[in-house]
Amino acid sequence: MSFTDAVRTCLTAKYATFSGRARRAEYWWYSVLYVIATVVIAGISLAVEVPLLNIFLLPFIVPMLTVSVRRLHDTGKSGWRMLIALIPVVGLIIYLVGMTVDSTPGVNQYGPSPKAVAHPVG
Repeated sequence: MSFTDAVRTCLTAKYATFSGRARRAEYWWYSVLYVIATVVIAGISLAVEVPLLNIFLLPFIVPMLTVSVRRLHDTGKSGWRMLIALIPVVGLIIYLVGMTVDSTPGVNQYGPSPKAVAHPVG
């Protein structure tokens, strides 16, 4: 999945979809966009001395949450596991390592593997 495909998927087709699964590429490419958007908006906010971050970052937060939950589903974990990131320092490390784990092959309780859908065998 390319950067543009991941961003398009997260911002349009699956904007508020918590069900299903998301490949690593979809999660990490959208995370890159999220970090870039945060840095740019924070820089502009500091330059004009107006708190823009909260207002302009809102459209990016919902897809970040949904793609995170779908990524955890892809590894066979519940989306609630994302809350582990709230534990200071260690929680964030555990969360990020969990996002790098490969997909559960085949079908799991959250649906078919996006890898199998993207690259059908046969």
